[in-house]
Amino acid sequence: MGEEQQQQKLEQNQREKPMSAITMAIITGLVGGVFWSSLALVAYALNLTDIRPTIILEPWAIGDWKKGWIGTVFSILAIGLLSIVASLIYYVILRKLKSMWVGIAYGIALFLLVFLVLNPIFPGIKPFWDLSKNTLVTSLCFYILFGVFVGYSISFEESERKAREQGKKEFQS
Repeated sequence: MGEEQQQQKLEQNQREKPMSAITMAIITGLVGGVFWSSLALVAYALNLTDIRPTIILEPWAIGDWKKGWIGTVFSILAIGLLSIVASLIYYVILRKLKSMWVGIAYGIALFLLVFLVLNPIFPGIKPFWDLSKNTLVTSLCFYILFGVFVGYSISFEESERKAREQGKKEFQS
């Protein structure tokens, strides 16, 4: 066997080191935030909700740029960054719970936080009781889907990590 073939076999036998759980939670939050806020933009375009993702820029950004495509892209990315925080909170508090219902409850809690507690920060969102049924149902569904996505992804990764550790312990014994 040539030296090059031996090098290839060594490279093939190496396993990729798994990402840390925190890194996985960060990626999950970013992807979930960008994905679900992009779908929320589609829901807005289809008149299923009165709330655009650009609502997040209202309290902080000045100018009409936030209503254009640049503002939309920036808003979706900003929601992705905020979703990292939400996923890290889930990771710290709820990662060991494996039920889909935990993710649903987390999504509902985030929905209530944004629409009831943080509502005064966003002048473009009507008071909770004045929002249309379509807006409430569509928004609640997106929050629930985000909660399930984050919850299931993080809980699954946590159980996989435990299984890998358990496998290492059994292998070493």
